Amino acid sequence: MNKRFHALAGQLAAALLLAVFSLSARAQIKSFTLEEMVQVADQTVHGQILASRVFRADSPRDGEGLYFTTLTVQGRALASGQPITVDVTFRGGFLSETEGVFNSEAPAADDVKVGRRVVAFYRWSDDMGGGVAANALVAAHGGLYRVVEGQRGAAVLGRGEGYAIHANQRLEQLESAVRLLKKR
Repeated sequence: MNKRFHALAGQLAAALLLAVFSLSARAQIKSFTLEEMVQVADQTVHGQILASRVFRADSPRDGEGLYFTTLTVQGRALASGQPITVDVTFRGGFLSETEGVFNSEAPAADDVKVGRRVVAFYRWSDDMGGGVAANALVAAHGGLYRVVEGQRGAAVLGRGEGYAIHANQRLEQLESAVRLLKKR
């Protein structure tokens, strides 16, 4: 019986290890070129964050205690130049110091402060989890970029290799590129 137990335990451990590796393979982060990001996104907005709201969703299917943050961004759509105010949502956030959840793929707290100027790529999702339907930030933190004023005008801060905007660039250059890519 002892040999059978050890054999069964070994098989169970191997199956568990395979399951863990399968889960981690599905959770890989995809890098996006600007072209891919524009293709995946419904819209790209450049504007100022007017409001930030965290909420909790509980679901019989997905579980309890799912937290989301919604940013209200007012500005203009990069592809059309039209004025727009849009809510953009991502997973994670805190209702209080003790209630909420940290999400390593959420934008940095400093990037989503009310008053910040940003460029956000978003896409409608019928269910982000917990039955939450919203404009989801594409590629989590990889879909939000800070905008700063410089001597030569507004600049979008790049995030490095593997991101849609990997290097700093002037806002007008990004806007031209997004318009061109949206027409394709």
